[in-house]
Amino acid sequence: MRWKQFLTPVKSINVDQAREYREEKPPDELTFLDVRQPKEYETGHIPGAKLIPLPEITSRIGEIDPDKATVVYCAVGGRSRIAAQMMAAQGFGDVYNLSGGFKAWKGEAAFGTENKGLELFTGNESVEKTLIVAYSLEEGLRNFYFEMKARVNNSDASNLFEKLSEIEIKHQNRILEEYSKITEKSVTREEFEKSVAVKKLEGGLTTEEYANLFHPDWESVTDIIEVAMSIEAQALDLYLRASERAGDSQSQKVLRQIADEERTHLAQLGKLIESI
Repeated sequence: MRWKQFLTPVKSINVDQAREYREEKPPDELTFLDVRQPKEYETGHIPGAKLIPLPEITSRIGEIDPDKATVVYCAVGGRSRIAAQMMAAQGFGDVYNLSGGFKAWKGEAAFGTENKGLELFTGNESVEKTLIVAYSLEEGLRNFYFEMKARVNNSDASNLFEKLSEIEIKHQNRILEEYSKITEKSVTREEFEKSVAVKKLEGGLTTEEYANLFHPDWESVTDIIEVAMSIEAQALDLYLRASERAGDSQSQKVLRQIADEERTHLAQLGKLIESI
């Protein structure tokens, strides 16, 4: 019986197929499962991935939703194949091994521990509070882009910071609309902003933490977009991790919706960097 898990065949998909799969399925229908060790996860992981190291799979398999499709990955594809086989043997019918693992991913990535930034979302927030925190994070990033616009000397860099700032304003407006819709309260932007208290950017990191991670040249348009993409990936990761711990169903739905919007922003920035 013990050998059955190693003989249960599983399908493998490559990175392009995994990305297409992610585009097709909303976050509540797909799990990316990282079976590496915590230190490996901390240095870079697919945004929103759930971490369960391979040695803990059997004891923690109950944490994985069997009704969702699961893409399992490790560093290069060896450990994840074993994990996927073990899951298949336990009845997981829609599980895939990511060929080449994280080394082949070479795309958007998030950094930090599983709990990075989650002090902002304890899981006990009401949907109203969840939206206020999300708005606050957008506000932090908007202010950062706005301040950087005045600091740089390169006009192209300045214009880009302005454009990025405007994107965050639009996202704030969308969150404010959602707040009014859910609470059925008409609230002005000024009134809403009195509730804003979080002093971090999207993704739950500070300006200094992002700068220390990437050491960008703020006069370089390419560097600015790359940092912006990293921030959006970090935000996507945080919102998906927060949605997993949200105790309120409305908060969970809102967090997944905002995560989807961050994914859209990420795609837009990807097209922008390709156009340079």
